[in-house]
Amino acid sequence: METPKDEVFRDSISTINSDGKRSWVFPKKPSGVFYKYRTYISYFLLFILLSAPFIKINGNQFLLFNVLDRQFNIFGFPFWPQDFHLLVVSMIIGVVFIILFTVVFGRIFCGWICPQTIFLEMVFRKIEYLIEGDRGKQIRLDKQQWNAEKIKKRVLKWVIFFIISFIIANVFLAYLIGGDRLITYITGNPFENISTLISLLIFTSVFYFIFAWFREQVCIIACPYGRLQGVLLDNKTINVAYDHVRGEKENGRAKFKKNEDRKASGKGDCIDCFQCVNVCPTGIDIRNGTQLECVNCTACIDECDHMMEKVGLPKGLIRYASEENISKKAPFKFNARMKGYTAVLFILIGVLIGMLFLRNDVEATILRLPGQLYEHKENGIISNIYTFKVINKTTQQINNVSYKLISHKGKIEIVTHQNFEIPKQGLAEGTLFIELHKSIMKGDKEKLKIGVYSGTKLIETTTTNFLGPRSYR
Repeated sequence: METPKDEVFRDSISTINSDGKRSWVFPKKPSGVFYKYRTYISYFLLFILLSAPFIKINGNQFLLFNVLDRQFNIFGFPFWPQDFHLLVVSMIIGVVFIILFTVVFGRIFCGWICPQTIFLEMVFRKIEYLIEGDRGKQIRLDKQQWNAEKIKKRVLKWVIFFIISFIIANVFLAYLIGGDRLITYITGNPFENISTLISLLIFTSVFYFIFAWFREQVCIIACPYGRLQGVLLDNKTINVAYDHVRGEKENGRAKFKKNEDRKASGKGDCIDCFQCVNVCPTGIDIRNGTQLECVNCTACIDECDHMMEKVGLPKGLIRYASEENISKKAPFKFNARMKGYTAVLFILIGVLIGMLFLRNDVEATILRLPGQLYEHKENGIISNIYTFKVINKTTQQINNVSYKLISHKGKIEIVTHQNFEIPKQGLAEGTLFIELHKSIMKGDKEKLKIGVYSGTKLIETTTTNFLGPRSYR
């Protein structure tokens, strides 16, 4: 069966030509209302992305994802490996939120919030426009022979791209190892931290490859979110969409002719100027309908509105709209599917808030030393040896810490000294003995409840098992 002409575009992605080779995208420099707002949002997010590893709240880095040392800070709130369940719930909330946002508003996250798009369109692409010019000049430069002008412009662009990639790599590394440590490495001798220098160069090479060459292919090929939207979107989802009803009408789209009565001729409002295609950063024709390459950047909306103004036709031929709104003029409705995702999202947020309130600032574990049995001592005393670990999740040192038995009458002796300190966002560990009289034993195992005290204040409780002989009272 022969593929309809208007469906041929779906046989391959927009950046592959008929020979199967990559078709380089030279997008026109965008301008307009949406682009202005997108610029403001992008610069704000760029500030957050570049400064977050160096901002501190109560002594905690604003965002930190130190996998090697198992330290995580989210919005200045510290998480430990013991809080892994909180991180899991937070990640699930993020996924559900993105799903809900996509179901309602399509792939708007990609065009307005995604770091890949922000860096490419608002940093690297702007530098390219500044050095090589707009779309037409870039195409001519690409086709011309390698002369002094082309070498100068390309080398200058590549050097600046590499420097920016190196800066991004440093910031990225700061998220992983901490801003303070990165500054120490930068201000010190780089050859004293060869592993860090190698990591920086690897990250720099990756970012340079992405922003200098791979570019929109990340969104089209590599990013799983582009594929995910295919199962999330429906005819009620608000997308950047072309109004085919108004644009095509009875006699389809046609070039604009001066003083022409398009209503009488039955021609659609689309003047077939291809400006929406020229300005698209992924090289698609939005008039073909919703496509996985579209990142909802709204560049085509601004360009189409600009052309409609020029020819005296109403704006909004390309706009944010659902398929139902275009074909049936149906207003947006928050349907059952959207309500279901919203309900799940609020339930998860409620669960996370509850877990955060129940989260302890101090967490203690006491475990019997592996391979050790109980010991008989004089006067009927039974002794067990344990290792302990106490984690302080706060930004203040905890002093004068001690252990006391709560559930049973007995004695706890710490090997080094009875009282100790726990550093801020640190841990204290060691060995201790617990002694009980054998008459207390109801079986060969007793579950003990132990209190962790700072002075006289109870700051945490924990449990452990005590082994001993069965009492025959």
